[in-house]
Amino acid sequence: MITDLALTGLLDTARTAHRGVGAFNVVLLEHAEAIVTGAERAGLPVILQISENCVRYHGGLAPITTATQAIARAADVDVLVHLDHIEDPDLVAAGIDLGVDSVMYDGSHLDFTANVAATHDLAVRCHAAGVAIEAELGEVGGKDGVHAPGVRTDPTDAAAFVADTGVDALAVAVGTSHAMQTREASVDRDLVERLHAAVPVPLVLHGSSGLSDDELRGAVRAGMTKINISTHLNGLFTRALRTVLDERPDLVDPRKYVSAGREAISTETARLLTLLHG
Repeated sequence: MITDLALTGLLDTARTAHRGVGAFNVVLLEHAEAIVTGAERAGLPVILQISENCVRYHGGLAPITTATQAIARAADVDVLVHLDHIEDPDLVAAGIDLGVDSVMYDGSHLDFTANVAATHDLAVRCHAAGVAIEAELGEVGGKDGVHAPGVRTDPTDAAAFVADTGVDALAVAVGTSHAMQTREASVDRDLVERLHAAVPVPLVLHGSSGLSDDELRGAVRAGMTKINISTHLNGLFTRALRTVLDERPDLVDPRKYVSAGREAISTETARLLTLLHG
């Protein structure tokens, strides 16, 4: 593990203080603008995440990534640009070439041995370029990965995985699930505490949109550090647009309704970052 990378420095500091760092997904350029504005309002650092699905939507990695990086560099607070849930090693390499701060390689569709081997090889490549790497432990395929309902990460396996791969952060399954539109999930805090004690790198919580404020606080206090949230913000964005369009069906300039969604994300980003910071 390399400790002088931007992501590891940010997360290690938060881990020691039992504080959370918000990591929010960029879907449209307005997301990046809104999230950074929210972080500036809170006066706290934030991580902008670009997923493999987002890359496909925009027709390639460079357009959305370079624009997001420009927004990050102009911010008044620390903003990192992170590739999220990347299954294609070539896309990891492309991200390195573009100068992203960190990547999350998702090998959860592989068996344990293959996941370790692939993640280790990419960790070596990332570290040589000064890029931090997050990984996910699991054997279940699909977007849910190890975060499918009922699946849990074993602390002994997690510690071995980190030792064998050299990753800088580890996504673990403790009760959440991706793409939840209601905030009714719960986190196995006892398991989080055991993982925190066993694993020497910061823990990452995926699927955090399904957690209430109390559950988010509890997860951070138990030992989670990087908190990924996407669907919750997307829901706020969409509902804000729908409200404006329902009230003003004559609008045709997208700036006049998309700005409402951007403001909704910005306001909630500031609130969530403050909540996670404790």
